[in-house]
Amino acid sequence: MSFKITLEPSGLQFDVAADEAILPAAIRQGVGLPYGCRDGACGSCKSRLMAGEVKHGQHQLKALPVAEAEQGFILTCCAVPQTDCTVQARSVPGAGEYPVLKLPTRVISISRPAADVAVLKLQLPANQNLQYRAGQYVEFILRDGARRSYSMANAPHLVGSPPAIELHLRHMPGGKFTDHVFSALKEKDILRMEGPFGSFFLREESDKPIVLLASGTGFAPIKALIQQLQLKGSPRPAVLYWGARRRADLYEHDWCVQAAAEMPHLRYVPVLSEPTADCAWAGRTGFVHQAVMADWPDLSGHQVYACGAPVMVESAQRDFVARCGLPEAEFFADSFTSEADKHGAAA
Repeated sequence: MSFKITLEPSGLQFDVAADEAILPAAIRQGVGLPYGCRDGACGSCKSRLMAGEVKHGQHQLKALPVAEAEQGFILTCCAVPQTDCTVQARSVPGAGEYPVLKLPTRVISISRPAADVAVLKLQLPANQNLQYRAGQYVEFILRDGARRSYSMANAPHLVGSPPAIELHLRHMPGGKFTDHVFSALKEKDILRMEGPFGSFFLREESDKPIVLLASGTGFAPIKALIQQLQLKGSPRPAVLYWGARRRADLYEHDWCVQAAAEMPHLRYVPVLSEPTADCAWAGRTGFVHQAVMADWPDLSGHQVYACGAPVMVESAQRDFVARCGLPEAEFFADSFTSEADKHGAAA
């Protein structure tokens, strides 16, 4: 048994198997829908059910509050159709452009640019051509079937030869995967992964000025976006705001300074929320999204690409739209939801 999904306003149609959620069926068939975590935690896939009936799997109440569910909103990542359905959702050209592959990858190197950050360089198999858009992510498949998601920090044109991707991982004490990375993972180890996933990438058809907003290791996909802008020689004005607690947490600060020096349309604004007295910090302080608002009280003509901790992404989206006039459709985000985030207040 299967059910037919019709997307509005595009008119696209695809089938969903029995007991399958809408989003994985769309990904499987190359249909581009907005999404982030695929676990009912971030809310990026929120859409409106216009006709039909769905049953929701477990999800976070913050991603789909009861009031919004009562108004007909659904999370396509965990909404399982019970009938044919019509769903109002933005189509995302390019989100389903490349095939999702399962493949092994070999650790080339592990570096520690900060005490709790690891940069992994992973070699891709030469016989499997992993194609992706700058900003997308892969999922590691652990031995027990659990998955952990990390964004590529290098744009596709920089995979090199032999092909390799770069990932930035923050240590989550007690984390099943990051504990292993920080204590036992070594060069030449083999990891299993699947990808690409995600609808977080540059909308290159737009000519609007860009605000790039990152906190912590949310800088990883933002770095890939900057590399993509540089490759295209984009004339769009762009400003990078990178927020961290302390100076040491800006683990690729020098790279950002150099990129801004090389790219005439890029500006870099680092922001520390807890600068220590011994670092002689003369830059911006406070919450990074508030620094954006101070500089850009009117965002009505901009696009924003935000990546990092859920609280930062949620605050930025709420305040930029409500207080700075940013159109909701021009806010693109990749919220780095941890396993603790995914197992918080659930419905």
